[in-house]
Amino acid sequence: MNPYVQLQNISMAFNTKRGKFVALQDISLDIQEGEFISVIGHSGCGKSTVLNLIAGLLKPTDGVLLVGGREVDGPGPDRAVVFQNHSLLPWLTCFENVLLAIESVFKTETSEQQAARAHAALELVGLTHATNKTPNEISGGMKQRVGIARALAMEPRFLLLDEPFGALDALTRAHLQDELMDIMKKTKCTALMVTHDVDEAVLLSDRIVMMTNGPAAGIGEVLNVDLPRPRARLELAESSDYNHLRSAVLKFLHQRHAHKQAA
Repeated sequence: MNPYVQLQNISMAFNTKRGKFVALQDISLDIQEGEFISVIGHSGCGKSTVLNLIAGLLKPTDGVLLVGGREVDGPGPDRAVVFQNHSLLPWLTCFENVLLAIESVFKTETSEQQAARAHAALELVGLTHATNKTPNEISGGMKQRVGIARALAMEPRFLLLDEPFGALDALTRAHLQDELMDIMKKTKCTALMVTHDVDEAVLLSDRIVMMTNGPAAGIGEVLNVDLPRPRARLELAESSDYNHLRSAVLKFLHQRHAHKQAA
């Protein structure tokens, strides 16, 4: 069976005032349907560039990028993005923010069918009680949940998460990580998440893609996270397998940092 996503010798260069800047060099990665992939590395290693390429927000300078067997030539409803900034429209309610995405994808459905999708998406992230509230009436964690609901309401085959919990406090982040695991179990969609958080990567992922330092960043290592699901964070904290995986990621990041300092 062919991978759902294929990055084949992808390179990405940007033209700047100082000349050409090579962000990514010769990236190759296959992602199977239903996998949860985390991309981790130091700042400037091209993590978000990888995500934006798959989302269709950027076009690679070289190489081939396939999603579902088709070359990516722009954004599409099969791929939904959740950014660190929730990007909600402040004058719309939570329901209306979700409905806006649904109306752009399910154009032939009746208003009742579209509304039902919006309600179902908010229920999936536990926000039925906030249906008629505007973003300034809810917490940061709830805003992120609305952003996730909006993405899931499009019924994407691929969910792209760009440090979705990076701006949240530790307790809220942990709660949303647990919710995301439940959501992924229910929806069974494929996901790629950019993160700086080692524990988050190990907890959520099937594989962790560890990037080398930029410029001209590449994939240094890919770590298989073979921890059984469902995963409970308190049990994992005492698991030798979990701590071994965590140490492997930390060791890689430390080596990359030392290499950067020596350069």
